[in-house]
Amino acid sequence: MTYLYQALSQRVDAWRTANYPCDEFPAIREILEFALEEGDSGQLRYLRRAQLRALETYWYLRLVLGTPKVPELYEQLFEDLPDRLDAMGVNEKLFKEAKYNYSALIQRVREDNQFVRDNHLESLRESLTLDYASYILALAMGAGKTILMGSIVATEFAMAMEYPEGPFVQNALIFAPGKTILSALRELADVPYDKLLPPRMHKPFAASLKLTFTRDGDKQIPIVWGSTFNVIVTNTEKIRIQKPNMRANAQQALLFAGTKTEEQTELANLRLQAVASLPHLAVFSDEAHHTYGQKLLGKWEKDKETGELVFKDDGIKKVRRTIDYLAAETNLVVVINATGTPYFERQPLRDVVVWYGLGEGIRDGVLKELANNIKVFDLGDGEADTLVANVIEDFVRDYWAVRLPPVGGNPGAPARLALYFPNIETRDELRGAVESALALRGIGTDTILAVDGKSSEATRRQFEAVARNPDAPERVLLLVNMGTEGWNCPSLFATALVRKLANSNNFVLQAATRCLRQVPGNTVPARVYLTDSNKKTLESQLAETYGTSLKDLGAQQAERVEREIVLHRPHLPPLLIKKRVLRYRRKVGDPASTAPLHFTVPTDVAAPAGITVETLTPVQTASGNTTLQKVDGGGDQLPAPPPELDAYTAAAELAANYHLPTAEVLAALRQAYGAGADVPNYHLDALGLQIEAQRAQYEAHFEEIDVAIALVKADGFDRTERGGCTVYTARISFAKDKEKLYLSAADTADATHALARSFHYEGYNFDSLPEAGFLQWTLGQLQNEAHQIEGVWFTGGITDPAKTDLYAEYLGDDGRWHRYTPDFVLRRADGKHLVVEIKRDSFSPDITADLARLGRGEAPQTLEGKKAVALKQWEGLNPDKLAYHVMFADGSELKTEGYAQVRDFIRANESSAQAGQRPTTGRDDAIKDGRHIRRQLHVVDGRRAVGQREEPQPAEPRPRGRRPGVGLRLALDPRAQRPRDGIHPGSGAKGRRDLGHVCDPAAAAGDQGSVSRMAGRRPPRSSRPRHVPDPPDARRQGL
Repeated sequence: MTYLYQALSQRVDAWRTANYPCDEFPAIREILEFALEEGDSGQLRYLRRAQLRALETYWYLRLVLGTPKVPELYEQLFEDLPDRLDAMGVNEKLFKEAKYNYSALIQRVREDNQFVRDNHLESLRESLTLDYASYILALAMGAGKTILMGSIVATEFAMAMEYPEGPFVQNALIFAPGKTILSALRELADVPYDKLLPPRMHKPFAASLKLTFTRDGDKQIPIVWGSTFNVIVTNTEKIRIQKPNMRANAQQALLFAGTKTEEQTELANLRLQAVASLPHLAVFSDEAHHTYGQKLLGKWEKDKETGELVFKDDGIKKVRRTIDYLAAETNLVVVINATGTPYFERQPLRDVVVWYGLGEGIRDGVLKELANNIKVFDLGDGEADTLVANVIEDFVRDYWAVRLPPVGGNPGAPARLALYFPNIETRDELRGAVESALALRGIGTDTILAVDGKSSEATRRQFEAVARNPDAPERVLLLVNMGTEGWNCPSLFATALVRKLANSNNFVLQAATRCLRQVPGNTVPARVYLTDSNKKTLESQLAETYGTSLKDLGAQQAERVEREIVLHRPHLPPLLIKKRVLRYRRKVGDPASTAPLHFTVPTDVAAPAGITVETLTPVQTASGNTTLQKVDGGGDQLPAPPPELDAYTAAAELAANYHLPTAEVLAALRQAYGAGADVPNYHLDALGLQIEAQRAQYEAHFEEIDVAIALVKADGFDRTERGGCTVYTARISFAKDKEKLYLSAADTADATHALARSFHYEGYNFDSLPEAGFLQWTLGQLQNEAHQIEGVWFTGGITDPAKTDLYAEYLGDDGRWHRYTPDFVLRRADGKHLVVEIKRDSFSPDITADLARLGRGEAPQTLEGKKAVALKQWEGLNPDKLAYHVMFADGSELKTEGYAQVRDFIRANESSAQAGQRPTTGRDDAIKDGRHIRRQLHVVDGRRAVGQREEPQPAEPRPRGRRPGVGLRLALDPRAQRPRDGIHPGSGAKGRRDLGHVCDPAAAAGDQGSVSRMAGRRPPRSSRPRHVPDPPDARRQGL
């Protein structure tokens, strides 16, 4: 059988390979590509792989397939009818009974209760009867469902701002089934949305986002009715449709109005009406199995008259009824259900579009390994005290000394054990056995914390602190109906299921696997202790929920590893060099650009509509509540004079947007509208199109600029306070077979020396043994040779432009510009840098040939050659500050002839006569009146300040380096790299013309080390979108 999510996954893979084509809304490609760091590392910027795959699937459903309802989705993905029925869980016998009439069969599933019950088709009926698009994202615990929901909301809002008339979500409601999960959802406020959205999209998103968590006691949700870009996070009790408190008529309801229950009902329904006022709504349900639950559709009851079983659909979960209400009251765009248990009474839910199980989580390093660590005790419930004693003994022996990896120099949290009991009586009965087992090993009772559903608020807070506070003393947790959904405790290394637990709602599965949550850097596996009876339940729930077994789970090993790197030197001095940038300007001498500008008054543009006033009246409902109802006849529309601008103001706005002389635009407006006449504001868009038609000819040209390249940018890392110190960190992921290439200073021959001369962040994640070998060799040279080297830093492991400016750009065979980061940078005290790249020897012919072509003024032809040429051009522009060197490796060893140039650089053996240059100290030098003027460069808030001081020393001739004819393209605005079709680089939401700024991606990140020279122009005054066609060859060059 091929499930829905499997067929969908194949299509999403093909969409990704094709670079997310979407002609109508191409900005989605920019968003999804932003999830990966630039360059060839394949490193994810923030999302985990499972989260990105789910986000890709979501947008494939939304944009490529058009947000189909689940029945439509099955029809699109399974054109062959037998395959479709198989995927839906309908066997051939039922199809035959329907006389091979598909429509009749589907209708019977929707309507025939007995047929559905007899053939266990309740979950299919659920999928078929929804009147809106609703999808399930089934992700195992630890995969990050909360962050995924935040990612969907952020990208939807960004697309809504990019395409205001598009079919995008503008408001979101997120349900949580209980207070514990609601607390976990507060992580939404801490999501670094700047790592999910490109900078140009993040700024308006951050300015517009309104995140609201409902609170007990609030009579209303603090939102503006009918507003946009709200995210409301609530648990189900605060907002769902409530049942009447009593079966009574309206008069009786009024009589008993004011009781606490009635007041809660009134408040919940008022909150729901506020949500229903929000347009373009999406609903997210966390832990969605609560939405469907054991009463997925209703319940089977005997009819009192006939005695036959009939289906009572009033058992539908209240959350479902709430969503149905919202679908009827507002334009509900989509419903997303996130869960780790996508089953109903052993039936897989049929609207699962993403499935990511425990095995995949272990494989990807998201969850701790369980290999050979599932321990089953052949003990009955009457031998629970023996079980507890064995569990404590085993845990203390193997885990008491275990801690999570240290963070920022502080020790990690100690390993903890959770024992799950079926009830409070059993826990209290066995607590003595737990205390005795610990006492035998010299451990006091202060390490024990007992928590249950009736615990005090103080105990609950203590329990929540265990998950967050590494210094919390409690290490053995005795739990009853606690510590499953929504409880994320990475220091939990072991779980024990004491006596037979309830098997409803996958409780055994939730409890047993709660210890699997992983943290970067941890290599210690988790452990699960089971009785034989709980093992059988767990086996069943694993098979139903994840399609796996205890045997498979115990054998699954990680294929990927996550680590946390720590930035030791957040303020490395920048590399000050010259670069050539590509700019666009109007064609010089183009007849169209010299002809006088001419306007015609737009006649096909409608004036804006006036203000509509609605009349409402209070009415009393049958339940006794009071609500507002629109008076028949609708509303009145008030006439509103269209806003007008004087000619000069209109000319100034158009001139600023299109970089034209104000006088030229003003003359054309006066000619069209008459001297002294005003210009209607709503004419400006049409007048802009006329400008574009007359001034749309451009040409490319290169300019040299001074830039300060930041080798590392602290702002791109996660900043936290640990032990009173500011710590900058980032999460990285790599294949487990490359774990031996992950090095810290402690892995070198002399850790103190390594930290002093290298490891600006720790650890270094090398791609190959030759890279690691080069660092070890260089550190050895620095110990044994006299030198002026300030540092040797591995730069190839960080390619994210938010974290570094060190990258060159080259034009790929696909016509797009790509970033490329070299492997190493050595800095000498005289201000010169050596950029070193490690390459396989098989690339030597290509690189050598393309560097020779560069010398002849020809374009490079090969991929590796293009990268080398891009960096070689840096050297050509900056011969006194930078040298570029490629070392080739034969297998795991670097070729010996490559060491000579590095050794000479370390020894400073380049003679001034040979190099044709004078050592510099990172300063711009100039000659003035026979005296040597030094202009010290400073980097302040992303711009260079130049201060001069004169020194009475002889002037020294300064040789000029060769300037190659072809330079690097930089991009200030990320839109210049991934434009939407028909939009000029650097344009606004719909393509505002922005010809004056330097295209520099480093400056776009706003880093202190980014320098660009901006054209003298004033910024546009209006954010009104303008459609501007691409300049010539812009698409071909990937701009």
